[in-house]
Amino acid sequence: MKTRVTAEMKSRVDEIAKAELLTEAVWLRRVVSRALEKSGAAAGDQGPEGHPSSVGAGECSKHRGRAARLYVRLRREDRLLLHERAAARGMASATYVSVLVRAHLRGLTPLPKDELAALKHAVGELGAVGRNLNQIARATNQGARVAGAGRDDFRGILKICEALRDHTKGLIKANTASWATGYAEDAA
Repeated sequence: MKTRVTAEMKSRVDEIAKAELLTEAVWLRRVVSRALEKSGAAAGDQGPEGHPSSVGAGECSKHRGRAARLYVRLRREDRLLLHERAAARGMASATYVSVLVRAHLRGLTPLPKDELAALKHAVGELGAVGRNLNQIARATNQGARVAGAGRDDFRGILKICEALRDHTKGLIKANTASWATGYAEDAA
């Protein structure tokens, strides 16, 4: 649809659209959609991609579920950066954007599968060390002589635990920083 308007009318539309944080095109689409709804012409009409015409682009329907799509325009250089950063995380671009938006909206720090697996492995290793130490402590408390377990052995176990703790902290710090910079290797 095309139309011509006076400079004053265009200025007023621009003012109203900016006040609603919309572009002129989106604002006009909403005005036309509302007018069609009032006239009853919108009943059963389908908009682009099968969406009801009463839900204009940029508007959310409460009835849309997980499969709802959001279309975003990116500049070419931003699109390239997006692909690059998503690939560095081993994610599809859309998944990467979805994770970032969800994390931002909910105040979360995203944790990719590989990093989560590494953390789970570290926690498992710490559990095994803890169980071994518990067995040694129980035997010592019951008066048993523990063969081979001396002061040096416990110092070695302590060093391993500290190193694992430091590594886990570093992984979490790198993960947090990498979501801010976009690159896991830059965060170290």
